[in-house]
Amino acid sequence: MNNLLSGQAHAFYFPNFIEQEESRSLLNRLDKELLWRQESIKIFGKLVPQPRLISWQSDLPYKYSGLILKPTPWTSTILELKEKVEAVSGELFNSCLINKYRDGSDYMGWHRDNEKELGSNPVVTSLSLGAERVFKFRKKEDKSSKVSISLKNGSLLVMGGTCQHEWEHGISKTSRPTEPRINVTFRHILET
Repeated sequence: MNNLLSGQAHAFYFPNFIEQEESRSLLNRLDKELLWRQESIKIFGKLVPQPRLISWQSDLPYKYSGLILKPTPWTSTILELKEKVEAVSGELFNSCLINKYRDGSDYMGWHRDNEKELGSNPVVTSLSLGAERVFKFRKKEDKSSKVSISLKNGSLLVMGGTCQHEWEHGISKTSRPTEPRINVTFRHILET
């Protein structure tokens, strides 16, 4: 298994974490089971709607970009996925942010998951279901240093080490016809 990044920043890719047929079934199940919301976040002091839908599951609140996600109950589907991801990553997670990209116009701009509630070197996992999208990394201090990977249906990306300090990541818009994608991201939030 190769590290996609350099130094103490880690990003490990598991392209066939979940079989294709099961991944499609999970996408449909989560799409129906979850309560989807479009929240607004602060960007340069201005509130703007997020360009994707989200669902949150955790016993704890999570704060990012001026948004506070309140604790919500876990579904059995997300708990099953959590166990599988924990087994591969060797980490224990207590929260899950699920993102729904309805089509190619939904995206996530450059950011780092570096909120203080995540601790000093957080591990964040990203399980992709549905449409294949290009996930990009760029060095925080040297924006010309970039790494891209196409996250396929059923794949898992595990980010850790100094990744959230040294690298930004995002998913760009695409004009090509794109089916929906659900991204299940597990993380561990520290109680404050």
